[in-house]
This record gives sequence, structure tokens and C-alpha cells, in this order.
Amino acid sequence: MFHRIVLRAAGRRDADLVLIDVGPNLGAINRAAIIAADFVVFPLAPDLFSLQALRNVGPTLREWRSAWRDRLERRPNTDDLDLPAANIVPAGYVVMQHAVRTGRAVQAYQKWIERIPAVYRREALDEIGAGSSSTADDPHCLATLRHYRSLMAMAHEARKPMFHLKAADGALGGHSYAVQDCYKDFETLARAIAKKCGVHVG
Repeated sequence: MFHRIVLRAAGRRDADLVLIDVGPNLGAINRAAIIAADFVVFPLAPDLFSLQALRNVGPTLREWRSAWRDRLERRPNTDDLDLPAANIVPAGYVVMQHAVRTGRAVQAYQKWIERIPAVYRREALDEIGAGSSSTADDPHCLATLRHYRSLMAMAHEARKPMFHLKAADGALGGHSYAVQDCYKDFETLARAIAKKCGVHVG
């Protein structure tokens, strides 16, 4: 059903790309939504909990993909039943809300950041072997987003993205520069995701 809803909505809006945002759980609704997806992006925080979640999510996605493809092979031979292919290809990961000092992650987070590439490669891609030693040179790292602190609270209050905040929303002084930086960061992320997913962006 999610697959058909996505196609219907994309057709009405003449959309080439549909983003599906799901909560951090492996419930039935998320399973149905992710089966409708061609690609998956993993948001990760530099901490033990995110790495443990990746160890659970990666194998689960492969299991969902395998089980759904098995069902596709055994489905009734009807041409009018539109079903998703369940590609569920890992497109990469985003490191979120890391603390920075002089442009570098503080030491408490750095050890977790250094572990992310190997865990992602093993759990999400099911690959064994030496990978990047840091997210900075890992081709699977789509972006590293800063903790935008008070911008998030302003965005909630204004009901708009952080990078669209205006002076009327409270983004004054230093906040206005933070909004501009936020816009650039998310534009870079959007372009990275589009490139990984084979979507042309002008």
C-alpha cells in the first residue's frame, strides 16, 4: 500500500523523488514503508547506541529484502497487482549532531566517529575487510552535520526547516549566519544523496 500511495502522490505532483522519513524502530509500519523504498540513508550519532542500532538495522533490512523478494517470486500471476521491488539499497550514512571545537569533533565523540565506517561496512553493506579509518575519507559518509542548537527550537516554533528561518522567526545576529551555514550544509547533503541515488540535480 505504501508503494502505491507513493506512486500516486508522485504522479499528482510530477515528482521524480520521494522522501520517506521513518521513526527509529523496526515495526510493521516501518517495514512496509522501507520495502517501498529503493534506497536507504542511515542517520547516525557518534555514540554507542547508534552503532548498536546499526548492528540491528543492517541485517534486518537484508532479511526484509530477501523475504519480500521470495514473496514476489511466489505471488499470483496477475498483471494488475503493482508491487514494490524492495531494492532497499544502502545509499550511505549521515553523522548527526556532533560537538565541535575549532572545527574538529571533541575527543569524547571522536572514538565513536572512527568506528562508524567499519561498522557501517560490515552491518549495512555486509562486507568484510578494511575500510576507511574515519568518516572524513569514507565514501559512504554523505555528510557530517553540526549540532545547530537553538536553530532547531526556532524551527519547531516557526514550523519550518532550520535553513528557512528568517529574522521574524528570531534568527537575528549570529543566528542569521548559522541559518546560512545550515542551508549550505543541507544543500551539500541533498546533492550527495541525489548523486548516490542516481537523481540528476541541476
